[in-house]
Formats: sequence, structure tokens, C-alpha cells
Amino acid sequence: MSGKNVTEVRLADAAGIAEAARILDSGGLVAVPTETVYGLAARADSAEAVARIYAAKGRPDFNPLIVHVSGVEQAARYAEFSSEARALAAAHWPGPLTLVLPRRAEAGLAEAVTAGLPTIALRAPAHPAMRALLEAVDFPLAAPSANRSGFISPTTPDHVLASLDGRIDMLLDGGATRAGLESTIVAVRADGSVEELRPGPIAVGIRGGGMTIEAPGQLASHYAPGKPVRLNAFAAQEDEFLIGFGAVSGDVTLSASGDLTEAAARLYAALHEAARAPQPRIAVAPVPDEGVGRAINDRLRRAAA
Repeated sequence: MSGKNVTEVRLADAAGIAEAARILDSGGLVAVPTETVYGLAARADSAEAVARIYAAKGRPDFNPLIVHVSGVEQAARYAEFSSEARALAAAHWPGPLTLVLPRRAEAGLAEAVTAGLPTIALRAPAHPAMRALLEAVDFPLAAPSANRSGFISPTTPDHVLASLDGRIDMLLDGGATRAGLESTIVAVRADGSVEELRPGPIAVGIRGGGMTIEAPGQLASHYAPGKPVRLNAFAAQEDEFLIGFGAVSGDVTLSASGDLTEAAARLYAALHEAARAPQPRIAVAPVPDEGVGRAINDRLRRAAA
């Protein structure tokens, strides 16, 4: 904990990034925009700094963190890269793909980052602010979503402050994020197979069915708006706030035209609005379970759990 009562907010410009780098270097916490959602960054090589992430989020310590790096060269210091893993990184980095790979024994990262697992989750983000920050520090950044654990992920600075104001040192304001859904997570197995652990903006690998927590976002109940959520609703009951899609209009809509990319970008903003609404319950229109719709439905099922 920083001991501050209010989190400092700075624009994600050169001066803001320089100050964020200074705070991170000293073990502090900074919320940073990525192309997916806002991340809560701390230096991944400091046990004390990583412990502050868990404390600020109220996150269970068996839930591992994604480590953000500038690219494959840095990532290879912390994980064993097979030819399959290198091919995936070459195709999708920088971007919204997280690779779960065997951790190097000499990785030198805080144990809590991997939650005691023999694997590590790595991502090279594409957002210019996060990339500039990674270039400004000489350590990798552990950065789960910048919200209290289990609650709706943040896609705007206001979403971050709604649950973390005063609990973190600084927020880099980069406006609303673009993709709106967390990264796809895949594990590259020893036999070269690729297993999807969490659906996201990129479709890669076969769908995983394991119950073991290997990566963030696998908890059954997650992204919770604090109210009961009813899925596949074509109309609202009188005590419900309706999130529409396509032909189903609502109090808000994910996409009036039925565009799944727009729906993904708007999902968490709509859930935040529903959480603030006076209605005690939330209903959500059906979303096709194809393309990025699979990731949207994954988040909605966990929100409703």
C-alpha cells in the first residue's frame, strides 16, 4: 500500500511515463493502459512489489500473474521457448496473446508471479504507453487487470479509480482501451501442442478443458458486477437492467449492428453501467458463440456464476 489517500493521475505522455517508471523502480504500483484492458503494474522481480498487487486487488495467491515484456528476447530470459512458442510470438507479438511456457529455474522473478507453478505467463503488449514504459525500465512488469479481484475489468481510467483509488500510487491515463477484452492465453505443451486456457481477441490452439488454475481468468466466478446476471435474455423483466445486442435493444447495447468486435470493446463498460444502475438485476441479450463472441460469452458466464 502506498499510504496515499488519493491515487495520482497523469497523462500517458513522456513525463507521465518517466514518473511511472520511477514509481515502479521504487516498488510502487501503477495502473497502465494496454490494448486489452488497464493493467496494474509492479516490478516482477520484487517479492514486495508483487505482494502489493495481491494486497491492492484482494487477489487469491493461487492465481498467477501475467508478466509483460518488450519482446521475445526479454521473454526468453524467463521461459523456455520451443519452436512452436517462437512461431506464435512471431505471429502475434506485440499483441493480445499470452503464452504459458516452462519457467526457467534462473528466471529471478518473485515466486508469487507464478503462484508456485513450473510455468510462467508472458505477453508483449502492443499499446504504445505500455511499450514505452517497458522500454523505460530494466525489469519486466507483472500486470493483472487494474481492478479489485473478481470484479469487472477496467477499460477506462474511471473504471480503475472506482475500485482502486487510494490503493495504488499512480494511474497513467491513456483514455479508453481498444480491444476491451483480456488477452487470449495459450499453453504450449512439451509435445508441441497448443492449448487455449482463456479465449480472447486472438483465436489460437485447441480449447482447454482442464480444471487446474494455470493462468489468470480461469476462476469460475470472475468479472462480477455485484448483482445477479441472467444470460440469453430477449427482454428485460421489470427489475432488470438489460444489456442489448443486435436486434435486442436494451438500456445499453453492446452493438446495435451486431458487430462482435464492437461488442467486445464495449462489454466491460456496459457491465460497469449495469452495476451502477438502480435495477437490482442484470439481463444480457444472446451473443453468437463464434469468433471473439466466444471470449465475450466466456466473460459473461463467469460474471453470472
